[in-house]
Amino acid sequence: MIRIGNASGFYGDRLSAMREQLEGGDLDVLTGDYLAELTMLILGRDRMKDSQLGYAKTFLRQMEDCLALALDKGVKIVVNAGGLNPEGLARKLDQGGLGAKIGYVTGDDLKARFPEALTANAYLGAWEIAECLDQGAQVVITGRVTDASLVVGPSAAHFGWAKNDWDRLAGATVAGHVLECGAQATGGNYSFFTEIDVTKPGFPIAEIDEGGSCLVTKHDGTGGAVTTDTVTAQLLYEIGAPEYLGPDVTTHFDTIRLEQDDRGVRITGTKGSPPPDTLKVCLNTLGGFRNSTTFVLTGLDVEAKAELVKRQLEQAIGKDGLTWTLARTDQKNANTEEQASALLHVTVKTTDPKRAKGFSRAAIELALASYPGFHVTTPPSDGTPFGVYKAAYVHRDEVSAKAVLL
Repeated sequence: MIRIGNASGFYGDRLSAMREQLEGGDLDVLTGDYLAELTMLILGRDRMKDSQLGYAKTFLRQMEDCLALALDKGVKIVVNAGGLNPEGLARKLDQGGLGAKIGYVTGDDLKARFPEALTANAYLGAWEIAECLDQGAQVVITGRVTDASLVVGPSAAHFGWAKNDWDRLAGATVAGHVLECGAQATGGNYSFFTEIDVTKPGFPIAEIDEGGSCLVTKHDGTGGAVTTDTVTAQLLYEIGAPEYLGPDVTTHFDTIRLEQDDRGVRITGTKGSPPPDTLKVCLNTLGGFRNSTTFVLTGLDVEAKAELVKRQLEQAIGKDGLTWTLARTDQKNANTEEQASALLHVTVKTTDPKRAKGFSRAAIELALASYPGFHVTTPPSDGTPFGVYKAAYVHRDEVSAKAVLL
């Protein structure tokens, strides 16, 4: 058996989770998922400001606190916190002076293939992670790999699986999919949250056996719950067809069997088949600039007030790129001003940064020349850039992934 925990489901997750997982009980590997499509855009903007960045900075803070503890307990760390710069993060971590053996995975960056994009990264798989671990790495840092690969890689390395052990790889993929969103598998965001205590849910753990089956559990004494329902909710997260395509294996989700156990949920029966010939690529481009504000409409004539301010703002800056939403939060016979108020949201998207900034000025200039009781929830800002995400596909032979040990 290999016992793999998770300490992060996104960039910004609970900072203390890594220490909680390391101190809460025995683990062989601790993983962390820091990347999403939006995160790649955030990291891309970071790197525009400083070419040495492009990784999840919070992971460094966690390592400053926890790396010595992980090394002392013999727990290996496998994360995708490298983002757009896994080598940079690996070298930054290596400067800490603790002597950890650090590996990283590179080859996902396809910016040269898609020069119009701010970021272009292929979703790599598990085998370079496994290679780093086979070479003795105690910490493995990747860029854009599939979330489940953070679990598949250590499992394949531990058991010596072959690249065509489809059922075993599929089983580990399911375990990785359950773990990837952290506390979402232990009651976080759970529809029936009133039935369990989710004040501070613990983070999940998968005990994976040589055949690819696993027991999903959590450390004793932690909050939340691991039930067939919480695990099912996470299994269905971001799932379309039952054939779940990945770079390592196609996992057939309609073969998964769940059984409640005294310690959690046992997952068995998962079948796998060869992966597709293509790899998915995450493309982010800069779409322009966004700005927004919310007008508060209090009292009578809400619809007429909304039409007035809409007409005034469109006359000032033009209709192009404006979207309006009137939220009728007002109540009849309200007892308070708040209960008597509706919210008129307006957003502008434009390729012109001056127009995005001018939106704020035009909105505030209406303060004494518009509807009675004019006010906004917060002052408009100067506007911010926004990104556009889309997926592309390349043949796997066009991607050269590489495992590197510092």
